Amino acid sequence: MNLIVTIDHRFAHTPDGAMWTMTSFTYPFWKRYLAVFDHVRVVARVQDVPSAAPNWTRCDGEGVSFAAIPYYHGPWQYLRRARQVRRAVRNAVGADDAVILRVQGQISSCLRPFLRQTGRPYGVEVVGDPYDAFAPGYVTHPLRPFLRWWLPRRMREQCAGACAAAYVTEHALQRRYPPAPGAFSTHYSSIVLPDAALASAARPLQAQQRTFTLIIVGTLDNLSKGPDVLIDAVATCVQEEGLDLHLVLVGSGKYQQDLEARVATLGLDSRVRFTGWLPAGEAVRAQLDQADLFVLPSRQEGLSRSTIEAMARALPCIATTVGGTSELLPPEDLVPPNDVPALVHKIREVVTDPERMARMSARNLKKANEFREEILSKRWTAFYRYVREKTEEWLKTNKGKL
Repeated sequence: MNLIVTIDHRFAHTPDGAMWTMTSFTYPFWKRYLAVFDHVRVVARVQDVPSAAPNWTRCDGEGVSFAAIPYYHGPWQYLRRARQVRRAVRNAVGADDAVILRVQGQISSCLRPFLRQTGRPYGVEVVGDPYDAFAPGYVTHPLRPFLRWWLPRRMREQCAGACAAAYVTEHALQRRYPPAPGAFSTHYSSIVLPDAALASAARPLQAQQRTFTLIIVGTLDNLSKGPDVLIDAVATCVQEEGLDLHLVLVGSGKYQQDLEARVATLGLDSRVRFTGWLPAGEAVRAQLDQADLFVLPSRQEGLSRSTIEAMARALPCIATTVGGTSELLPPEDLVPPNDVPALVHKIREVVTDPERMARMSARNLKKANEFREEILSKRWTAFYRYVREKTEEWLKTNKGKL
């Protein structure tokens, strides 16, 4: 049986027929579905490009292909192409295909009416929270209040209509977007840590350390990860608290120039470094290994990949109380989003307590070990099998009606 997976990530297509991603969802990610299904067809936005950049990664391969949806970026471009997008999404589903919707996402929403009309079973992988994504202070779109009301409602309906639901959190997203009564439900992260990603030991106690390097990893295409909040907090820590801090920002995007200007205005040029985009894996791990404290003041999260990867390097971590972050870090390592004074206080607490930093390091490394493939694969394989079995049952009953 073949599988359709919808996703709102954007991909690139070169004239030789290859599919590329600039960040995540490379071929090994899609390959995990092949443990249960014969072929995976990814339904996503695809942009034709003349050539792939050196740092892009192939995302298609044996058993994995793509159904290209007309490319759009943002709600206004979608509205102009909505009819073509809906038609392309519907045409991507074959009569005998199983379906998994990765939600939140507009493409999943385009397919849901067809699934509801035909009664076809489908699974959902719940990876984000639109309620947090459209919180004040993050999105300035004029329709933000409406979208914050409408999109969570729509996602609750998608989850309630699914025969099986898998969440990236253990509890957080389930409370807001519960599965249907009697539906198969499980949880597993989209993040799977190879052995190379895990540090061999916790970091030793550094009782005499006075200079600290903070690091944040994430896109600068938007401000969802709170880099502006962290820059302001570092400025306060240095200028008012007298702490000797440096900050490394790993990532790139359209807001990088604005953030660089913010750094200059605050007089932090000698203390803040932008690395630009780095390929996942060794290059990012090298930056994490040189840092002393990972800080992610996100405004919205499902389950933070960058936090898990920092924990795997035995880094002490500070983050915000959004999404599933409270399932990764204890309350004493969390602050509210958009709260610079609280973040300043937390940074000062941590870096002035070397014994606490050593405890955080050991605890984080232990927690990160829960994200090894041999642990998570059992859960996602059971989820895939259930979706396949329910689809096969439905096909036997409805074969003559298709």
